[in-house]
Amino acid sequence: MKFMIIGKGSVETEAGVMPSRQLVDDMTAYNESLVRAGVLLAAEGLHPSSRAARIVYGPGKPKVVDGPFAETKEIIAGFWLIQVKSREEAVEWALRCPVPEDGEGVGLELWEVFGTADMPESSLSPETAQRSAALRESLGAEHPDA
Repeated sequence: MKFMIIGKGSVETEAGVMPSRQLVDDMTAYNESLVRAGVLLAAEGLHPSSRAARIVYGPGKPKVVDGPFAETKEIIAGFWLIQVKSREEAVEWALRCPVPEDGEGVGLELWEVFGTADMPESSLSPETAQRSAALRESLGAEHPDA
């Protein structure tokens, strides 16, 4: 099972305030423990929404909306993609994630990743299933750590 742990943004992350040296050290140790356990697929921090864009669909052409975005509760500051045996294990890993000392306004979300195997057979032709498998295999060959 794959899960994405999403680190929610805050006023500080939106202002581009870098984490403390201690938090970076703690985050590095956390990431190393994920790697040692063989569960980490990817992990990245994100720039503030001032460097982001949203694509909004509606009638007519899609609209590009440049950041910054007003609602910090909707902002993502970073993510981890992990592969574990159960939701409970994913929750355990998320609970170990280091947070700033005061922890105020910090939050994580845990989302299960939806894969081709989760789709009902009626939604996926055999040809599309083969193409999807080939894409995943190709990505694995190009990015063995992904």
